[in-house]
Amino acid sequence: MEAKVGKFFESVTSFFSGSDQLPWCDSDIIAGCEKEAAEADKGSEELKNECLTRFSWALVHSRRAEDVERGIAMLEASLASTADPMKMREKLYLLAVGHFRRGDYSRSRELVEQCLMIEPEWRQAQTLKKAIEERITKDGVIGIGIAVTAAGLVAGGIAAALSRKN
Repeated sequence: MEAKVGKFFESVTSFFSGSDQLPWCDSDIIAGCEKEAAEADKGSEELKNECLTRFSWALVHSRRAEDVERGIAMLEASLASTADPMKMREKLYLLAVGHFRRGDYSRSRELVEQCLMIEPEWRQAQTLKKAIEERITKDGVIGIGIAVTAAGLVAGGIAAALSRKN
């Protein structure tokens, strides 16, 4: 019984905290990836692409909104020139993570569904899709709660005004 109560409170806490299972990336790692990408400009095209993908990964997993936006822009710019389906899948996934991080859940869901069309059994994409769906549901529940509270306050105000008149 105690374990069930503990799980319940843990799920309520994670619901309201908005935690997710995606990793975060700090500024030191981002700086290292950026330096690596700059140095790779002198190397082969394949090495350059690998370094840019790592750099994009670090950016979209950052806690800083500017980094996430930069990662999204880099990925979108490179998407058109990507022919390999597995690299396309990876870039679409990273774009989905970026949009998830910035709160654009509908765009994130579209992108992760494109990933799953390329590889339906990809667990990372399935996990992200589940996190997106949970966040959309949570935001809907909170939105409904706010609307109900506002309606209650308005109704209470009207009732108070009417009782004063009488």
